[in-house]
Amino acid sequence: MKKAKNKTIFKFKPFSTKQKKVLTFWMPSSPAKEADGIIADGAIRSGKTVSMGLSYVMWAMDNFENQNFAMCGKTVGSFRRNVWFWLRLMLLSRGYRYTDKKTDNYIEISKGGKVNYFYIFGGKDEASQDLIQGITLSGILFDEVALMPESFVNQGTGRCSVEGSKFFFNCNPDGPMHWFNQNWILKAKEKNLLYLHFTMDDNLSLSERIKERYRNMYRGVFYKRYILGLWSVASGAIFDMWDPEVNEIAENELPMSIQSYARRYIAIDYGTSNATVFLDIYDDGDIAWVTREYYYDSKEKMAQKTDRQYADDLVAFVNEGPSPTAIILDPSAASFKAEIRSRGLRVKAADNEVLDGIRMTSTMIGQGKIKMVKSKCQRTIGDVLSYVWDEKASQRGEEKPVKVADHACVTGDTLIDTTEGQIQISELVGKSGTVYCFDEKKRITTSSRYYDVCKTKSDADVFEIELEDGRYIKATEDHPVLTNRGWIQVKDLTLEDCIVDIKDHY
Repeated sequence: MKKAKNKTIFKFKPFSTKQKKVLTFWMPSSPAKEADGIIADGAIRSGKTVSMGLSYVMWAMDNFENQNFAMCGKTVGSFRRNVWFWLRLMLLSRGYRYTDKKTDNYIEISKGGKVNYFYIFGGKDEASQDLIQGITLSGILFDEVALMPESFVNQGTGRCSVEGSKFFFNCNPDGPMHWFNQNWILKAKEKNLLYLHFTMDDNLSLSERIKERYRNMYRGVFYKRYILGLWSVASGAIFDMWDPEVNEIAENELPMSIQSYARRYIAIDYGTSNATVFLDIYDDGDIAWVTREYYYDSKEKMAQKTDRQYADDLVAFVNEGPSPTAIILDPSAASFKAEIRSRGLRVKAADNEVLDGIRMTSTMIGQGKIKMVKSKCQRTIGDVLSYVWDEKASQRGEEKPVKVADHACVTGDTLIDTTEGQIQISELVGKSGTVYCFDEKKRITTSSRYYDVCKTKSDADVFEIELEDGRYIKATEDHPVLTNRGWIQVKDLTLEDCIVDIKDHY
């Protein structure tokens, strides 16, 4: 008796109204049948990818024969994993047949005697446009188009010269100045494209519990983009979800015996012009417990260390606990990496995708998955709170973090409101104490510890800001000031800005 082979069967869930529009916009009975293409953007898990891929192949097979088509992802591998894996199951369930020519990266799809050829391309960088150059296409599908360079998309759409060809775009939003938003979404009507915006409610396969889980995963700009599906600007503090009551702990709040069961990692931010930092992290599979820091700023200390000296410090740092699973280091720090390895330590390259790292860190902070021992990670906590989105970069359509307090300074005669009264900052050098500050979330005046006050610059250019009440602020151009429109560097202040006075919030 022969054993029946297991077959993978795709079970359709009901399509939402928005998905049905994607699937039928090109049909003769559709009011959008004359459109030259379609754009579907919006929230993650909103059903865009499934409906776009299926609609694209159905349209191609209904209207063409023996023609070439393109299907594009950020990489060939990501397209096969995220789109083709599910698309092929849907096609088989609808009577289509395919032959996957992996060596040549194209798929031959057939039904009812018709055959068409679908080439897979990756659009990861500017050089990718060369891969698609020269081919004549009857249509093109871009999955996650906002992750691709504009040159690749322009080259791809420029290859669609066959009469009746169409463009299919889908993506999650980015910043409002992103080239795809500016040149395609905002000009969709001008380009004769149907534009549809998706939310998670447009995916009928998601339960309310799953949707709520996704809503709780993101904070700040990533919540606006991935959950609300908005082309939202990255502005203000990057890690504004940081909550001292959740993310900061006393040393005695660490889980008992954590060193015996959690994986230990040493994360290194290796600096030459900026500080070098080691973080001692214990990962229990749920929470990353940051137990202490090593922080050396050569500008503050007025002395640079060599790779050998930093490696000596690292060995001493590592020896204060169990053997780490790995040392996480920026791959660009090649000489320091070699020095560490010569000491017998295992080094793992950090992932340098900045925005992916910010998104993951934001999610973990918001979910309380990162906890730092406050007394032993003071500088790191200060750094976390000092990172903001670069407003000028955002205006150029770029997303770039900047550290607002990175060696910015005020003049030595600046009066600081401490719990001991107003004291010139020059008199606080080398001391510690308590200073009044402003809680942006609660909009109240509170207090916090200060420490390690130092002189950061000599003979620097200084701006003098005159306030309405006759007081003055003297600071370097890069010093952050809290205003009615958020943290602004001194050089970017305007006459319309109102500087927050903590005395108004006692």
